[in-house]
Formats: sequence, C-alpha cells, structure tokens
Amino acid sequence: MKQNLQQIKKAKSGDTEAFAALYRDIHMDLYRFALYALKHPDDAEDAVSETIIDAFASISKLRSEDSFSSWIFKILTVKCKKILKRSLTVTEEFFLNIPAKDTSASLDERIDLRNCFFRLDDDERLIISMHIFAGYTNREIAKILHMNANTVRSKESRALKKLSVWLSENEKER
Repeated sequence: MKQNLQQIKKAKSGDTEAFAALYRDIHMDLYRFALYALKHPDDAEDAVSETIIDAFASISKLRSEDSFSSWIFKILTVKCKKILKRSLTVTEEFFLNIPAKDTSASLDERIDLRNCFFRLDDDERLIISMHIFAGYTNREIAKILHMNANTVRSKESRALKKLSVWLSENEKER
C-alpha cells in the first residue's frame, strides 16, 4: 500500500473520511493476510473488522505517519493470533474465492499453492503471511510473536521447503 501521509495526518486528527479512504486502500491486503493466516473467511472478516475498530479508536496515538501500514498489520497480527488461540479446531476446507494478487499464475497453480499453504502449521502460515503480505522482516516478526529471530528464520525456512516439496509433488501428479 502506498501510504498517503496527508490522509494519515488527517485521520490522526479525527477526520473519519480520511480514515475511511485509508481503509479502502488497505482492506484487501488486510483481508488477504487474515484469510491466509486463519484459513476461514468468517474469521478473516472478524479479524479485519476488529482491527479496523481498534485502529480507528487509537489512530491518534500513531507515532509516525510513515509506519501506518506496519502499525495496522501489527494490530491485525495480534487479532489473528487471538483467533487462532480461540479456535480449538481449524477447518481444512479450501476456498477458491480467495482474492489473488498475482493473476499470472494459472488457476491450477494457485489452487495447488493455496492447498499447500493451508497444510502448513498455524505458526508457519502466520510467519509466511506476515513476511509476504505485510512485509515484515524476520526481526519484526520475532518481536511481534515474542519469538527468537533465529526461530522465526528456521520456521520460515522449513515452511518454504515444505511448500516447495509439496508443490513439486503436485506438479508431478499433473
């Protein structure tokens, strides 16, 4: 999301239209992140809704306009973690209606990637989502998730290797 610093400043000063414009610019990225992290559209919508409510209530406390995107994704990450902890069981149902950012891949390739992605453990999925969709570094992810940065790197590396193996297996089956 290209941050509009002027709108962020207006939103910080209580301009609801400016906040609404910021939300329109970022809502699909937030939803995509939450959906990949949580695997269920209803949970993703809940996480995004709760994030927006909290962000709107506390945007005046945002220290730097430049950090709006990482700030709101941090809020979303906390919401996703709470939902994951609340969920005793997570559905393995696959949803074709997940919005794809990159449409250059074929539908079969996107389906394979999503199926493989959903096979990852919750922590692995969350780390990959935070890195790819929210743009966090491993050090930032470690701080947010209260993990060692080396642990985050290891989990991310293992998750990417798993994805690679699973995708290769799927390619061979076709």
